[in-house]
Amino acid sequence: MGLMTSSSVLLILLLPFLLPSVMTASAGNFYQDFDVTWGDGRGKILNNGGLLTLSLDKASGSGFQSNNEYLFGKIDMQLKLVPGNSAGTVTAYYLSSKGSAWDEIDFEFLGNLSGDPYILHTNVFSQGKGNREQQFYLWFDPTADFHTYSILWNPQRIVFSVDGTPIREFKNLESIGVPFPKNQPMRIYSSLWNADDWATRGGLVKTDWTQAPFTASYMNFNANACVWSSGASSCPSSTSSSNSWLSQELDSASQGRLQWAQKNYMIYNYCTDTKRFPQGLPPECSTS
Repeated sequence: MGLMTSSSVLLILLLPFLLPSVMTASAGNFYQDFDVTWGDGRGKILNNGGLLTLSLDKASGSGFQSNNEYLFGKIDMQLKLVPGNSAGTVTAYYLSSKGSAWDEIDFEFLGNLSGDPYILHTNVFSQGKGNREQQFYLWFDPTADFHTYSILWNPQRIVFSVDGTPIREFKNLESIGVPFPKNQPMRIYSSLWNADDWATRGGLVKTDWTQAPFTASYMNFNANACVWSSGASSCPSSTSSSNSWLSQELDSASQGRLQWAQKNYMIYNYCTDTKRFPQGLPPECSTS
């Protein structure tokens, strides 16, 4: 190796400070990024931190949460859902803050009888208020393999995506009085639990415990996100190319995929449920 110039030495010393601090957990190590918080051993981290499994039996479900809190980010997780007769079970994967006026961004997977499709349930809470459910079937069997479920959350919008296809966009419409999650840092949570009082056909189909334990699997977590720690964000105040997701919006191709997913796979939309809102639909429903 030749002699290094003083400028190259300086560059090496400065490199850790020049690299963007916005990236976190790109390697997806569950030991590093998450803590199994309940389930008495039913949640397991395997394969040197590359795989996490949650199990449910008649005694208990299980769950985990992220070590970091985030204020905006693009969060990806690959899930493989409970196979076979999963009726009565719910696998929840969501972002949430704490307190009585919490914010929350939800994916929930509602189990079903063998051969019937899973229902993907989405919701957005802002300042403790939800009631913004949209539900979808999926265009594949989510129990046969891992698929990527993503949340893009920036100051302008929240986008739910499945394998890169956007299925839902919730825009910041504070201008017309709709609260938007933007001030409360959130952790990532996931749990597998029994909800047979409502999950499948409104509670008509109960969990078949002879099929237990039920297991859901997780891998390839990735967060391009602003980590919130000690009252400060890891993101620089100005938007750089390294965190372009902070101002990302749906381009025309993504808009087309969103419309395809909603036309073909959406099975419930609160914005069309006039019986539920006899006094009038929520204000965000009147915007395109």
